[in-house]
Order: sequence, then C-alpha cells, then structure tokens
Amino acid sequence: MQLNPEQLQAVQYLDGPLLVIAGAGSGKTGVITQKIAHLIKNCGYQAKEITALTFTNKAAGEMKERVREILGRASYGLRVCTFHRLGLDILQREAQSLGLRRGFSIFDQKDGRNLLRDITKSDDNSYLNAISNRISNYKNAGISPDVALEFAKNEDDALIAKIYKEYIKRLLAYNAVDFDDLILLPLQLLREKEKIRNFWQNKIRYTLVDEYQDTNDCQYELTQFLVGNTGMLTAVGDDDQSIYAWRGANTENIKRLVADFPNLKTIKLEQNYRSTPKILNAANTLISHNQHIFEKELWSDKTGGENIRIQAASTEDDEAALIVSEISWQLQLKRANPEDFAVLYRSNYQSRPVEQALRERNIPYTISGGTGFFEHSEIRDLISYLRLANNPEDDTAFLRISNTPKRGIGITTLEKLGEFARRRNSSLIVAAGSLSLEEELGRQEFKALELFANWIQNLNRETLNLLPSEVLQRVINDCEYIEYVEQISTEAQINRRKERINQLQSWIKKLEQDERRNTLDGLMQHLMLLDILDNDEGNKNAVHLMSLHAAKGLEFPQVFIIGAEEQLLPHSNSTVNEQGIEEERRLFYVGITRARENLVITRVKKRKKAGAFEQCEASRFLQELPTDGIDWLDGSREINTEKENQRAKDMFNDLKELFNS
Repeated sequence: MQLNPEQLQAVQYLDGPLLVIAGAGSGKTGVITQKIAHLIKNCGYQAKEITALTFTNKAAGEMKERVREILGRASYGLRVCTFHRLGLDILQREAQSLGLRRGFSIFDQKDGRNLLRDITKSDDNSYLNAISNRISNYKNAGISPDVALEFAKNEDDALIAKIYKEYIKRLLAYNAVDFDDLILLPLQLLREKEKIRNFWQNKIRYTLVDEYQDTNDCQYELTQFLVGNTGMLTAVGDDDQSIYAWRGANTENIKRLVADFPNLKTIKLEQNYRSTPKILNAANTLISHNQHIFEKELWSDKTGGENIRIQAASTEDDEAALIVSEISWQLQLKRANPEDFAVLYRSNYQSRPVEQALRERNIPYTISGGTGFFEHSEIRDLISYLRLANNPEDDTAFLRISNTPKRGIGITTLEKLGEFARRRNSSLIVAAGSLSLEEELGRQEFKALELFANWIQNLNRETLNLLPSEVLQRVINDCEYIEYVEQISTEAQINRRKERINQLQSWIKKLEQDERRNTLDGLMQHLMLLDILDNDEGNKNAVHLMSLHAAKGLEFPQVFIIGAEEQLLPHSNSTVNEQGIEEERRLFYVGITRARENLVITRVKKRKKAGAFEQCEASRFLQELPTDGIDWLDGSREINTEKENQRAKDMFNDLKELFNS
C-alpha cells in the first residue's frame, strides 16, 4: 500500500497514544494493517503482543488476512477480533473468578427475551423488548441493578431494576452470560482484580481500536484498562460516522480520550480514495451542518464524475420502478454487473416494492438483514441440542428442544417443572432428575423427563471424547431428527431443510479443523459470537438491498438512497431533539459516502400508510446539499432541461442500438 504523508505519520507514530480521525474512504483499514506490520517488522513487537479490536467478525477477518499477506508466518499469534471475542477470551481464562463453570452458555437476544418472559410472566413482546433494551443500556453504561434501583425515578424504573437483578441471578444459575456480559464482566475483573489486570496488560503490549466512535462506555473503559499507563494505543475513528447511539455508542468517547491522555496526538486522514469530487462535495456540505469534535473536509484527486441525481416519484411503487429501470438499462447497455448496485433505505420495509420490481425484471438481488442461516428453525433446534450437550444447565436450550421431536413432555409438564426448579433454585435438568418431582407430575410425565435428562447428561459426558460433528450426528440419529423434519414439513420444505442440515454438518467439520474449535465447548462459544450479517448466504453477483446502518463500511460503484422524506430520513423517532437530527444527518452522510461513481437520491410525493395515501414532504437534508454537482429532477429546484433531454436521448439511442444489433 502506497501511503500518503498523513497515513505514513499515523503508521510510524509510537511516542504515545494516537487518535486517527479517518474520514470515509480514507484508507483507515490499510493504516491499521500497515501499523501492525510496522510494529512487528521494525519495532520489536511479537504478533502475540498486539491486539486490534473492531466491531464485526467480517472486518476482523479482512484485517487479519491483510496482515497475513504482508507478514506471512510472522503474523501468527496476532489477535484481531471483536470486542466481544476478546471479552470471551478473558472470561474463558478467568471464569472461576466470576462463579462460572466450564462450558458456560452465551445467550443471544432471543434467549434473553425468553428469560425475561419467564421472569415477568408476560407475553407482550413490546414490553419484553423495552425491558431487554433497558437492561442492555444499563450494562453498556456499567450500571448495576442496585445503582439502577437507587436512582430509579418512578415505580416503573424500580420494577425494571428489580427485573434486571433477577435476570442476572438467573443467568448465573444457568451458567450463562449474555452478549453485553462479554464486555461488562471482563471490565469488572480488570477493574477489581489487580492480578488479572496485570496479566492482561502484560499480555497485550499494543492495542489498536477501529471505529472508535462506535464504542460504548464499557468498551471505552475496557480499552483504558488494557492500555494502562503505557499509552500504547492507536484509536481510529470518525465522529461524522457515529450512527449507533441507539445501541449505546457514545461519540463523546473521542472527547474523553483527549481528556484521559493529555499527551494524545491527533492525525487527520482527509484524502478520500473512493468517491468522485462531486459526491464528496455533497457529503462535506451536508455534514457541515453538524457540530464537530474535529473539523475535517474530505477531498479527492480524482477528476470528473457524473452529477448526483435527485428524483421524485409519485408513490413507492413508482420509486421502485424508476430505480429498477435505471439498473436494468445499465445492466443491458452499459455492461454493468448486478453487484455494482446498492439500494439503501432507512427502514427495512422500504425494500418490498424494490424487491418486487427486481423480481419482475428477473434481476438477482440479496438483502442484508434478512433471515440468516442460524435463524431457521431446524438450525436453531440442532444448535440448542449442542448447547445443552455442552452445558446441561442451559435452561433456554432445554425448553426449546425437550419436546422437539415430541417425546411426551408437554407445556403443562414444563410449567410444573419450571415451578419445581424455582422453588429449589436449581436448573431444569437437575430438577428433572429429582425423585420428589414424580409426586407433582405423575409417573408417565416424570419418566419422559427423566429419560430425556439422562440422555443429555450422558451425552455431556461423552462430548469430552467426541468431535463436535460427531456429537451433532449422535443427536440427529438418537432423536431421529431427519424423520421428524420429514413429518412436519411440506414436500417443498423437506429438501431445503435437509440441505441446511447438511450445510451445518459440513460447516462444523470444517471449523473443527482449527484446534480452538475441535471441542464442543470451543465450537459453541465461537458459534454464539457469529455476527449474522457476516454470514452472506445470498448471491454475491446481485443487487444489494440494505439499510443505511448495514451499509456502513461498504462501498459500491452505484448507489441509490430511497425515501429522502421527512419522518423517514430523518426518522420520526429522531426528530425530538437536535442530537437525534444530527445522528440522522450522519446516517445520510454515511449513505452518500458509500458511492464510488454514481449516486441517485429519490423520494416519493405520497406514501401509503394504513391503507391510505399520505402526502410526503421532502427531507430537510436535501435542502442542505450544495446546488452545484447535482441534477435536481424532483421539482424542488430548477431543472437542467437541456441535460435531462440529453440523458433521455442517450438512453433512446442505446436502446435503438441494442434492438438493431
């Protein structure tokens, strides 16, 4: 990688902590990988002494591969991972300090909601989601249940604090943690246990953090404890791309870094290698309306580039037709590939008319954030079996598969078992083996539970001598799971479900070739950390449909941003204060800077809501864009008639040429 002067300075600076303000498309990933290589090749660091942290498995994998290409075998031992993966590594080594046992489970969001449903006795998903979000926010801010209760403003806050306390108690009883615990619990250990803190500070001599503006309070403090007093830290971020406040990200962490490290050096990367000057001018002008921690302005030495187009359609169906016609024209006459195009939107429901229009034209597409591989019922069933075989006290997994396939353990039996376990403060599987339970259930129901519990516990003992793929095959055979799938599925579903099961088996066999994943414990902890968005099942040579949030970190030759309307972009939920508006503006900025060559922004004049059309107002952000470098075809500004007529003429001539060829 040829480094510009600012990039080179960021790579070579080692005199103390460094903050790199890296604008969109400025080559920040290259800077991080080159710095890692520089530390190992020229500065006396061993790969195992360096940790680089990011936010997705995909980003970590790409970064590690780049370093491997530069260093080869010298990169072995390098840790490039997500914050959650590092947290898991710490917990695996220090589990006993927290009262966790071998094979502890990691609860995902659905597991956590099921636990809250059990605690609250509520089936109201909105209520459960609200509590789940509050607990997550408490954990990300490092707030304990007792502190939450002490500062409760009303009875509802006090109730949530009490639910939070019970939630933590149940997790420990189930030998489980949730995703937020993977940051919070290691932080507590580093904060309170000097011996553990010293071990990890000595183990990690240099820390690099990507996307620093996306850190929450716990991640910020975890980083501080890892770095300690050495200041051997490079943080790379961009406050203009902070779009995750809703999940705890705190842009103020960049300011805190300046305060916590008085000798912090700051370097700005402003040269953009991705987009045309016209796209960058629009992005710079838009984001200038926000307050800034650090002023910067993206620039490019590229020349030319098409004007940005802003167009209006009557309805969302017309908007979809407009976009898909443009894509179809480019595919047929400009020799573009489907993967060159991305359609970005604020809310997932906006994709539906575009999907329909693409299907009508037989244009392949893929949707980020759709049903992932691990969300299919047969995959969740089999993974739950593996979870329970690894950790028999995982009550969430027990509840999911104790009667799947049916084995005479009904809902009433499970309810009585749950109540019995609560009275004895035990896990479900321990309660299922208690002889006194028979008096409450009856002989037949008790025997069904006992048989299942004994089978799981035997399987748990055998896992120490079996590969994960062998455990999975044992489950499939013993439960006659394929026969079960054939019984509950339509003819069309059977083959798809069997194929997914085969994919799971092949995938696990491949993973267990790595010695870290050739035990069931190692495999399960790897699996539970998988970022669903990192597992792209779709056709890669396809038009990409995704939310603006999901598009962060990606780039495409041609980008469409749809729905540039008030109440949508900015979203109605974000217009109550200036902070919300600024985050929505950053989201629009992220969308604009995904485009390399061409950018089209569309809106509709009326949108169907609750079965009736409502008039839509153009987004305030459109008025914040510059006048030059943009063709305004939405009626809000004077249209360049000559240019639009020429474009229509070019399209007609292209079509004529196609039909005559």
